[in-house]
Amino acid sequence: MHLTASCSLLPAYYLLLPAKLGLMSAPPPPPYTPPSGYYAAPYATPPGYAYPPPRRSGWFWAAIFAIIIAVVFIVFAVIFSHLVVAVAGGGESATFGQPSIAVVDVSGVIVDADKIDKQLERFGRDSGVKAIILHINSPGGGAAASQEIYHEVLRVRQQTHKPIVASVESVGASGAYYIASGCDKIYANPASVVGSIGVIMEWTNYGDLFRWAKLKSVDIHDGELKDAGDPTRDMTPKEQAYFQSLVDNMYGQFIRDVAFGRHTSPEKIQPLATGQVWTGEQAISLGLIDKEGGFRIALLDTARQVGISGEPHLVRPPSEKHGLLALLAGDNGTDLFTNPSNLLNRAPGFYFLWK
Repeated sequence: MHLTASCSLLPAYYLLLPAKLGLMSAPPPPPYTPPSGYYAAPYATPPGYAYPPPRRSGWFWAAIFAIIIAVVFIVFAVIFSHLVVAVAGGGESATFGQPSIAVVDVSGVIVDADKIDKQLERFGRDSGVKAIILHINSPGGGAAASQEIYHEVLRVRQQTHKPIVASVESVGASGAYYIASGCDKIYANPASVVGSIGVIMEWTNYGDLFRWAKLKSVDIHDGELKDAGDPTRDMTPKEQAYFQSLVDNMYGQFIRDVAFGRHTSPEKIQPLATGQVWTGEQAISLGLIDKEGGFRIALLDTARQVGISGEPHLVRPPSEKHGLLALLAGDNGTDLFTNPSNLLNRAPGFYFLWK
C-alpha cells in the first residue's frame, strides 16, 4: 500500500525536476487571492526615504526663460524712459534736433508760478524749440503768482527772441489774461471768455462762530494795523481803507502791465478794467485779443512765423505722475487732508480771479 503511494508520486517529482535544474520553465503560479475578510495595511514609506524630484518638462524651462527676458526688457525700458525724461527735463534739447513748437498748459486756478516758470525757462533755452504756445483755460488766481508768470513770459521773450503766443480755450480771465497780455499775440475762440481786469480780496469773518462756541481770540501785538483782518471781529473803518489801498495799488499794476504787454496806454485799458469779461468776438474790437481762432489756428500761424513748414512737431513738458503716498502728502499741489499749518493762515488773500 505504501509502496504504491510512493510510486504514484514519482512521476510528479520527475516532472518538476527539469524545472528545478533550469532545463525548462516552470508553469506560472496561480494568482494570489487573499481570503475573505483579509485587510492589507497601507504601505508605509521607510523613515529617511526621499522621493526623487519630478522631472521638469521643456515647456517649464521655456516659460522661465521667457519671464527672465521680459523682466530684463522691462528694466531696460524703464531706464530708457528715465533717460528720455532727463533729457527732456534738463538736457540741451527735448526735440532731438527737430524744429518744434513747445506747448505749456495754463489751466485751472493759478496758485503757484514755479512749475510754469520752469517750463518756460526750459523751452526758452532749448535750441530745438522755435516758439512757445501758452494753452490757457483758467479764470486766474493768486495776484502775485499771475504777475510772476507774466514777468517770466516777458523775460524769456526778450532773452531768447522766441515768439510766445497765448491761445485761450474756454476761459482766459483775470490773472490768466494778465499772463496772456505778456505774449506776442493772443488767440481766442469767438465764444471764449477773456478780460476781467480787476482785483479781489477775500476775507472771512467767523466771529459769530467763535461767540457761539464760547471761544475768545487773544492777540498781543504792537502796531495799529498789525492785526488788521482778524477774522474773529469786524474790520474797523481804518482797516477797510488800508486794505482798499492795497487793492487799488494792485489794480494799478494790473492795468499798467496789460497796457505794456498790449502796446497801448493805461488810459485805453482803464475803461476796460471793470472786472467784466467779454467774448472773443467782442474782445477783438476792444483790442484785448489779436485774432479769433482756436489752438489749431494759433499753432499753424506760429509755425509759419518761425519757418516751420508742414505739420509742426510739438513738445510738451513731461507729465507728472503721483502715487497714493504723493496724494496723501499733498505733493501734487492739492492736499487730501488739511495741513495743520494752514490753520494759522488767517491773512486776507488778494486775487486776480474771475468769480
